[in-house]
Amino acid sequence: MIENVKNWKHPSILLSSIGISNIGDFIYLVAINIIVFQLTNSAAAVAGLWIIGPITNIITKFWTGSFIDYRSKRKVMVITYIVRAVFIGMIPFTSNMVIIYGILVVLSVANAFFYPSSMTYVTLLVSKEKRKRFNSIRSFASSGAFIIGPAIGGSLILLTSVETTLWLNATLFVISAILLFFLPEIENIDKGTIPTLTVSQVIHDFRVVGKFIFNHKYVSFIYFGFMMIMIFSFAMDTQEVVFTQQVIGLSEFDYSLLISITGIGSVVGAIFLSIFSNTFSLRYMISIGLIMMTIGYVIYAFSWSFSSIVVGFVILGFFNVFLNAGMMTFYQNNVPVEVMGRVTSIYQLVQSAIQVIFVLAIGVVADFVPLRITIVTLALVMLILSFIFSILVLKPNKKSIYREDDRGKEKLYKVVSSKIDC
Repeated sequence: MIENVKNWKHPSILLSSIGISNIGDFIYLVAINIIVFQLTNSAAAVAGLWIIGPITNIITKFWTGSFIDYRSKRKVMVITYIVRAVFIGMIPFTSNMVIIYGILVVLSVANAFFYPSSMTYVTLLVSKEKRKRFNSIRSFASSGAFIIGPAIGGSLILLTSVETTLWLNATLFVISAILLFFLPEIENIDKGTIPTLTVSQVIHDFRVVGKFIFNHKYVSFIYFGFMMIMIFSFAMDTQEVVFTQQVIGLSEFDYSLLISITGIGSVVGAIFLSIFSNTFSLRYMISIGLIMMTIGYVIYAFSWSFSSIVVGFVILGFFNVFLNAGMMTFYQNNVPVEVMGRVTSIYQLVQSAIQVIFVLAIGVVADFVPLRITIVTLALVMLILSFIFSILVLKPNKKSIYREDDRGKEKLYKVVSSKIDC
């Protein structure tokens, strides 16, 4: 028992750091929407906040992986936390929208660095046997932050001010950064071997990722397929407010309550999975999670009342945790840490580009086709794809790829590295 607690010491600190920053993300989201609306009184200006992230991703993901893979992931995470703290703390000192949007771009760039580096650092820090439970608990932290963050943000704004809320928000990122100093520096980075970040180096790294994809077609196809299916989810989410209010006839209060209930469903799912994660195999976590989440979307698409949407949203919220924790574990188990930053960044680059195109296309289609038909079509296509995807995941001859122990891991990594670097 004591030994088990010791083994979880560092993962627990990392979970605390990520969990606190997740709460900070949602507090910031509430505060920045309010401060932009107060300054501009423009819904378009607020909507512009949602465009910054995907556009920044498309621009930065070309080279973030090339930077991350050759440097300390822990230090990159610390720097991104500090950058977010400093720039969020600067927002109350300006009322110029150009400067505020500039700050938001910097924050988006910091986020673009954080995700690939944190994914790799988790893989380095947490042993293969513990990753599924770690990712389950991380999903619980993310789901909890989804509920707690906006509530804390709203309460702080009411009790203090938007400016004070942003400064307290910045403090949370400082705390997250401090916690990382209690974690080990796992990598031995030789600064003399770090290549200069040039166009030729970025091109070389694209080739490295291409070789990895070629040598690991099944792993690459599964993860890419997962991202493509989730674009259908993202497209439906962008039309969620319009669909629930104009098609179903819910009020703003009903919609807010609906989001809270969905969050509670995610938290319950995350708690359940955190406790019983070792009971479910990785393959069943992924397949059951995807199919049930998609069924939740289908129920939502055919809904006619608040209660029917609640059923759909609780189901998708509960099982979304299974899918995300399962896919994250699968990815960490099968992508070598030597190239994980580059692979993650390029996958996210492709995902962001397709997301923008897909969402714009759905927006255009929605002007000519009734929104109900659009949402139903998206949900049914997603359901069909989820069954096909699950069949590929459950193929008997691919069972070894979903193993959750460390046997043969070092040998695999050496083989992979030699293939990629050649």
